[in-house]
Amino acid sequence: MAILPPPIVLDSLLHQWLKEDIGRGDRTTQALFAQEVSSGNGQWIAKQAGTIAGLTIAARVFYLLNEKVSFIPLVAEGESCQPSQAIARFHGPFDALLMGERVALNLTMSLSGIATLTRQYAEKIADLPAQLVDTRKTTPGLRLLEKYATQVGGAINHRMGLDDAVMIKDNHIKAAGGIGEAIARIRKTIPYPMTIEVETTTLPEVEEAIAHNADIIMLDNMPVEQMEVAVKLIRVRNNIKIEASGNVTLKTIRAVAETGVDYISSSAPITRSSWLDLSMRLGS
Repeated sequence: MAILPPPIVLDSLLHQWLKEDIGRGDRTTQALFAQEVSSGNGQWIAKQAGTIAGLTIAARVFYLLNEKVSFIPLVAEGESCQPSQAIARFHGPFDALLMGERVALNLTMSLSGIATLTRQYAEKIADLPAQLVDTRKTTPGLRLLEKYATQVGGAINHRMGLDDAVMIKDNHIKAAGGIGEAIARIRKTIPYPMTIEVETTTLPEVEEAIAHNADIIMLDNMPVEQMEVAVKLIRVRNNIKIEASGNVTLKTIRAVAETGVDYISSSAPITRSSWLDLSMRLGS
């Protein structure tokens, strides 16, 4: 189940983005309704097929502008939509509807695009034990919501930030002087029950990570054949989790999953997704 940040976290982001768009005031809308603000209704319409994510966030955008706005999703988060399908209906004061339109649509289209591509990746391995995992390759300022969208699409979240977990990558290994040295230094300082993940690219590196009791071993950019050998080496120590990463595509993800890894991490559902086209229509 995808879980949104609570309002105390989400609202500060939405306020920031609304201020960016509205600036010193919506010249068009405020001029139209300078004397009296009337109310209206309408719908959000999908213009292409995809997986919906973000309607609950859109509702919050309008609520922050005016609590009288009623925004009702017609499609649940994670459900599919088809072209010309109504995915939400709304009613409320025109000024709030018009001022919030762009921010609400932009967020929902972006998040739905991520959820749509994530779903495509997840479906490729749905019958296998391996789980799809996202990464920290996110848009600055949007990580919470982009990672929410991958959950909606069927992935699980990797660490949210550098303070969530230890991941010893190639540059850490070089700076420390080796995998063993890096693990030894870090193990002394991290709090319980934080785990240590080590990025490996060769079988000798895998063996070193095993020897120094890594909790998770990442097989980075390994050919499938080499990955299969690495998995067999690691499974001798059945308490070590295995993650595969690097250049995972819709064409390759199933072969990677069939090697027996526990997790497959990919930035593609976020970095290669396209916005899902949606529109807002008044009076429908």
